Amino acid sequence: MEFNLIVLPGDGVGPEVTAEAVKVLQAIGKRFGHNFNLHYELVGGVAIDETGVALAQDTLKICQGSDAVLLGAVGGPKWDDPQVKVRPEDGLLALRKRLGLFANLRPVKVFPVLVDATNLKPEVIKGVDFIFVRELTGGLYFGRPKRQWQTPRGRRAADTMAYSEQEIERIVRVGFELARGRRKKLVSVDKANVLESSRLWRQVAIEVAEEYPDVELEHMFVDACGMRLIQNPTYFDVVVTSNMFGDILSDEASMLAGSMGMLPSASLAGVPKEGVNIFGLYEPIHGSAPRRAGLNMANPIATILSVAMMLRYSFSLISEAGIIEAAVDEVLKEGYRTYDIMSEGKIKVGTKEMGDLVAKRIAG
Repeated sequence: MEFNLIVLPGDGVGPEVTAEAVKVLQAIGKRFGHNFNLHYELVGGVAIDETGVALAQDTLKICQGSDAVLLGAVGGPKWDDPQVKVRPEDGLLALRKRLGLFANLRPVKVFPVLVDATNLKPEVIKGVDFIFVRELTGGLYFGRPKRQWQTPRGRRAADTMAYSEQEIERIVRVGFELARGRRKKLVSVDKANVLESSRLWRQVAIEVAEEYPDVELEHMFVDACGMRLIQNPTYFDVVVTSNMFGDILSDEASMLAGSMGMLPSASLAGVPKEGVNIFGLYEPIHGSAPRRAGLNMANPIATILSVAMMLRYSFSLISEAGIIEAAVDEVLKEGYRTYDIMSEGKIKVGTKEMGDLVAKRIAG
């Protein structure tokens, strides 16, 4: 099979981790006879330096004509001045909005060999395997008005958290579809006791639930969810929530897996269903980690697992996705670790070495 893939390495450690993910993808292509046509473009800080904008229109058009997009990370101290009008994150938000990537999937799965890699008790995180479904193109990050202004009493700022019935319905449906293929339990997270947008969210979730009588729906306040993630993370199967809540909660949940460097993500333009290829953007949930850039230290596993998600959701290559995941599991079982998940008695390796190890297992 043949696929057209746009690679946006981005900033910081982005180019390093995407290089290893591409290495693994090419190993899959060689083993199974698939051809992945790779086209590289700029996004984020490097795009600002080169073109003056975080995402050029030509880059956006190229992405729109591809089968999927692989993204490294954007941002860094060089572009962090709050006074500047163009920021690296503008490119990421534009990609999500203009490509219609409304559904962000963030699986949180603890590999058995890493139960000792976190600050939590092994018995608490053993068996953790759930997935966040985060609404990605609405809510607080995109609502209007969004501005800062001067008043006689000082400066003020406003961000608007707004959702339409249609925006809520489609993301909740993604949650139900995923839950139907898993343990049939969906937790919808909101703050309906104080927010009108959350009250609408809960109403729509209840309405959509009527179409999924086989899935158990539970409503949970965001603060309660944050506590439950640490207290009893195995409680969850599929969690669906708004843009900001999902951003915060999924980053918190990354600590269950030992490091942000372990967790992939997929941002999809449709509802995932078996046998249907959905356009998506795939990236690790971690940032650009500029202090680690160029040091061969960053953990590439999150980006490698993001490629596995790409194979599953955008290319319908289910077996190949499973082989990548199994290869990562094998390498970890053999004791290899990057610095962020390193523990006593294990073998410390760098970014490139970890990519080589996974690709070698795939090659057989």
